Amino acid sequence: MAFGTHHVHIKTRDPKQTMQFYVDNLGATMLGEVAGRGYRVSLNGLQLNITGLIDAQKREQHYGIEHIAVDTDNYTATLAQLRAKGVKVLESCRPWQWPAGLLLEAPDGVQIEVIEKV
Repeated sequence: MAFGTHHVHIKTRDPKQTMQFYVDNLGATMLGEVAGRGYRVSLNGLQLNITGLIDAQKREQHYGIEHIAVDTDNYTATLAQLRAKGVKVLESCRPWQWPAGLLLEAPDGVQIEVIEKV
């Protein structure tokens, strides 16, 4: 199984102002707006997803870096391996987003999102 970096999700009270900060001060490039939710920018090749709190999300949310997302070339095997190792799955197969994905609990409450590479 190979992993790659997919994105970092930042939650903020003002997604537009936060997006503009990265564009104006750090040279980020706008990738697109997510209607009613926020923005996607590229920060030197790293995708940042910038949103407010999301109503459809039922798990606890915090402002700041919410999670780091990685992608895998073998989603099914990755999920099986992580479960076999006792890694806590917080959420899987998010119905509002494709491709398949899951959120894992890493130490100290950090969340890791694993996404099926397409």
